[in-house]
Amino acid sequence: MSSSKRERERARRREQRWTQRQAEARARKRRTWTIVGAVSGLAVVAGAVTVALVVNQPEKTFTLPPASAAQDREWTGELRTSVGDVAFTLDGQAAPQAVANFVSLAEGGYFDGTDCHRLTTEGIFVLQCGDPTGTGTGGPGYEFGPVENAPEDGLYPAGTIAMARTNAGTDTMGSQFFLVYEDTTLPTNTGGYTVFGEITSGLDVVRAVADAGTADGSGNGNPATPVTIEGVETQ
Repeated sequence: MSSSKRERERARRREQRWTQRQAEARARKRRTWTIVGAVSGLAVVAGAVTVALVVNQPEKTFTLPPASAAQDREWTGELRTSVGDVAFTLDGQAAPQAVANFVSLAEGGYFDGTDCHRLTTEGIFVLQCGDPTGTGTGGPGYEFGPVENAPEDGLYPAGTIAMARTNAGTDTMGSQFFLVYEDTTLPTNTGGYTVFGEITSGLDVVRAVADAGTADGSGNGNPATPVTIEGVETQ
């Protein structure tokens, strides 16, 4: 098969996957979430706790893949959102478990149709995503650790992609991650946060969301500009 034909075939397969994921996302949006109780949310960055309602997770079951699925490999990909696309690379050598987890969830359509639920604009500068409930308390049904590839000096440069975790410990990562849009220093005495990727283009998209601030005008809350992940491509 010629290279042009292979490219067309790959494009056709990508389009098929995209169409399927969009259909699944629309189906998830039609579900009625059932409120089953109120708790203190624990998906946090640097100790800021979100109080939210726990709601049912999507019916599809996800399991944690082995770190070997991403070990010693660099991945590229694109986060397609309602406000623009964000391209990235993932470092499977530095953070194999986190990368394997992210790629597995992305390929399973886990992130499709989900909202980035948290924007911080004071002290730390991140947009947090990856919760299918949009509350800050949701996850894939499992947790993992320990933290990988945390900066020793606590500095997370603009463009960093890192895993969120709860304030209960370092073995509490799931699906939530954060995009750093300005240089941010986070505490090192609590174990740090796994850096598993880097934004290669589209940082301006995240900064535009940050410039609009939060919905309630505080330094930590839902972004005033809603951000929905429409699909995630990795390769």
